[in-house]
Amino acid sequence: MRIRGAVLDEIGRARPYAESRPLSICELELDPPGPGELLIRVEAAGVCHSDLSVVDGNRVRPLPMLLGHEAAGVVQQVGVGVDDIAVGQRVVMAFLPRCGTCDGCATDGVTPCVRGSASNNEGTLLTGGVRLRRDGVRVLHHLGVSAFATHAVVDRHSVVPVGDDVPPEVAAVLGCAVLTGGGAVINVGEPAAGQTVMVVGLGGVGMAALITALALKGVTVIGVDGNPDKLVTARELGAHAAYTPAEVTELKIKAPVVIEAAGNARAFESAVTATAPGGRTITVGLPAPDARSSISPLALVAEGRTIVGSYLGSAVPARDIPVFAQMWREGRLPVDALVTSRIGLSAVNEAMDQLADGKAVRQVIVFDEDEPPVQAFAPDEVAV
Repeated sequence: MRIRGAVLDEIGRARPYAESRPLSICELELDPPGPGELLIRVEAAGVCHSDLSVVDGNRVRPLPMLLGHEAAGVVQQVGVGVDDIAVGQRVVMAFLPRCGTCDGCATDGVTPCVRGSASNNEGTLLTGGVRLRRDGVRVLHHLGVSAFATHAVVDRHSVVPVGDDVPPEVAAVLGCAVLTGGGAVINVGEPAAGQTVMVVGLGGVGMAALITALALKGVTVIGVDGNPDKLVTARELGAHAAYTPAEVTELKIKAPVVIEAAGNARAFESAVTATAPGGRTITVGLPAPDARSSISPLALVAEGRTIVGSYLGSAVPARDIPVFAQMWREGRLPVDALVTSRIGLSAVNEAMDQLADGKAVRQVIVFDEDEPPVQAFAPDEVAV
């Protein structure tokens, strides 16, 4: 089957990406789904910092690789052994498959799946297979998803079904931004009524944490970011207050639950400093591997504070995505408001510039519902 997608061949090209074009829109060959796999027609894919971090070199991945990891789509075909998802169902794609049997999966979301982490690092599906080729040369999968394409083959463990009532753009954002930011609030922060949650870093993940905290009864929410436009957005979403990091320091504002979602060493330090005695700093941001922060161990001991790392919001996608989808249905979680623009696949390089400049919360690539693959599978090629 021939499809169209955005492939990264070289890491670290100069900005602006609109000119250097690190992502090439090209035709690829997609193999049929193997045992335990599904073919998905991608409907919407969010542009996330985890994509940008591969483009700019902060997260080195093997190349060539078809990027995109936050997405939703409709099941087109199923492989042998998949009997709990039907053709035609809408699914959210999660960027960390959970095998359900390893030591990591036994922690109920606290640590990542061992097998899923290994396959993500290698650029394969959970089984170790690669289903993408370009001119006969294999192209690797990004975090088991590779959603910057019209179609994707993914492992069953990489998808969670959602109802057809959940729009594709909303469903896509549930798979990364909401799962990570919202999960950090609910699974790790666990704020009680009367407490304050501070969110440091108001990108897609931070804003998702903010609206999740706002959905909890009796919780006061503070947004923190150096970008004044992000502070305006936070207030529009319902934040009780919004400050720059300098204002937080000057006013000596502290909170018992602080979520750091900036992926920046200085932001992490600000979050730790702004954590009240007895409180928790929950860090979900992914800074550069060589980034270092300076904190006071004495302050942690003397004030009984805790720092917790939370990957993917310490979430179990199959458990948590339906919860967030229901919160959206009830009108408590305005995920729609996080989508700042809807773009076509051809604008993906420009979208990376917008993300790098901090000008967007969530840009979502929307695929035409009627857009066919470049060439479909022949009936006898499908593994069912």
